[in-house]
Amino acid sequence: MSDEQALQTLASRLKEFAAQRDWEKFHSPKNLAMALVAEAGELAAEFQWITEQESRALDSERLARVRAEMADVFIYLVRLADTLQVDLLGATDDKIAENERKYPAGKVKGSSRKYTEY
Repeated sequence: MSDEQALQTLASRLKEFAAQRDWEKFHSPKNLAMALVAEAGELAAEFQWITEQESRALDSERLARVRAEMADVFIYLVRLADTLQVDLLGATDDKIAENERKYPAGKVKGSSRKYTEY
């Protein structure tokens, strides 16, 4: 199965999950975006107050929580894309191409400066 097919299968599964629970009425783009941000905050909270080094070597318990929060973020992003009929993989390809133009490797390698700063 291609990545595109896998993503479409996931989107369909999530849509069906919501439909079976009569939740589609709650899944407006606004509500999905807000839920995505809330879940991203829960993901960020898992890294709050730990060091850079600790964030690279999570214990199994924390890694399991991070994994679950990452899934929540992804679920809401996929639902939002499906609701707005956005080709998420296409949008991602477009954004990578834009970033390649903004941040040419030869110009920014090893630098964290924003493209407006060079």
